[in-house]
Amino acid sequence: MKRTFSFSRGATSGTALVASGTALVAATYGLVRLAYGLFLPDVERSLSLGAGPAGWIASGSSVVYCAGALLGFVLAPVRPRTTVVLAAATAGLGVAAAAASPTASWFAVATVVASAGAGLASPALVRLVQRDLPAERVDRAQAVVNSGTGPGLVAVGVLALVLLPDWRSAWVVAAVVTVTAGAAVLLTDRHAPDGPTTPSGSGADEPARGRGRGRTRHRVLPPPTWFVAHRRPVLVALLLGAGSSAVWTFGRSLLVGAGAPDTLSVVAWTALGLGGAAVALTARPLARLRARTAWTVTAAAVALATLGLGLAPQAIPLALVCCAVFGWGYTAATGALIAWTTELDAGRAAAGTSVLFVVLVLGQAVGAAVAGSVVHVLGTGAVFAVAAAVVGLAAALTLRRRSGGQDSCRSVHPSRSGTSVISSLHAGRAGCRRRVSRSR
Repeated sequence: MKRTFSFSRGATSGTALVASGTALVAATYGLVRLAYGLFLPDVERSLSLGAGPAGWIASGSSVVYCAGALLGFVLAPVRPRTTVVLAAATAGLGVAAAAASPTASWFAVATVVASAGAGLASPALVRLVQRDLPAERVDRAQAVVNSGTGPGLVAVGVLALVLLPDWRSAWVVAAVVTVTAGAAVLLTDRHAPDGPTTPSGSGADEPARGRGRGRTRHRVLPPPTWFVAHRRPVLVALLLGAGSSAVWTFGRSLLVGAGAPDTLSVVAWTALGLGGAAVALTARPLARLRARTAWTVTAAAVALATLGLGLAPQAIPLALVCCAVFGWGYTAATGALIAWTTELDAGRAAAGTSVLFVVLVLGQAVGAAVAGSVVHVLGTGAVFAVAAAVVGLAAALTLRRRSGGQDSCRSVHPSRSGTSVISSLHAGRAGCRRRVSRSR
């Protein structure tokens, strides 16, 4: 009876952690980091903020987000609760300071600092979900938590419709929600304050308990083989970031330029968030797929939505559908990246998430800079077509197979077997060579 009661309480706690983690992602990403572009026109009028400084704030926010994610790369695997505290503090207090800013300079510093929260939140939540939940629930739970960006975008769209041009009140609400969500994550985590990183029953962490693995958990950097194994997901994350930047940077401007009123452009932003929120509904079927397959499907959706939005922004119903599809594809693709790094090395999933999300944001920064420099020459439609091609390439790269039968030796789904690809490759390399040799 004690085992049954303990399992039931653990399952309830795991569900609560997923809910609070989803709320923290919704706050740090949707209400804080991605709300900047939506509120920017009203901020510019209120603080006399020019287009040049606004661009530098966006660039600085990307850099600080990357810094936060890199800190999470080191800290989250061993101190996930501490990382959650830092995420809620930087995002919540940063956006509160921005809401109270008397000058443009104050606003710039506060907004840039607040962006670190999102970079810290993702790896911390990956680690908490991984150590709190049973192995069979981890993949789906990670997808649901990562889908929090969608509800966050919906919430900030509603705040914009209700409160704008009062952007200060909107960001006060964002600050309260962020701090509350961070506190909820700490309360629903089943573990005591950060201590030893030995897992508590999640099969996803079992590779870290294997022979010789205990010492690697304390290494600041993974071994070279880890980086080699991640070369493909790093490349496609960079391409997704570069290609998706067209919608994130110029999506609202595209609709307004096509004749859509300001209110409708905010509705389109909300549709994008609804698409992201729908990832929670598709998490179960996506979790059944290999990460590479899930990536191909979701990245292809982003490419098609970007192309459709660029070709027919004046067709408002089609544009709203494209925004929703983009939101679903983008959010689900980032979830596929988490699943991919978990398949490669479950014991370092938090570190892998940090690296891939840093590369993703760097791709967005590069893509936005390039698109901004050529949009007046090529036109918005052409820029969106090129962006769609870039994301399409990211989807197509995962379709390539290695020759000689090496892939056939990887028939076991790593995230379900509890064995990372990196460790299984070493264990099965000799057997693969023998089978390939016989086939010749």
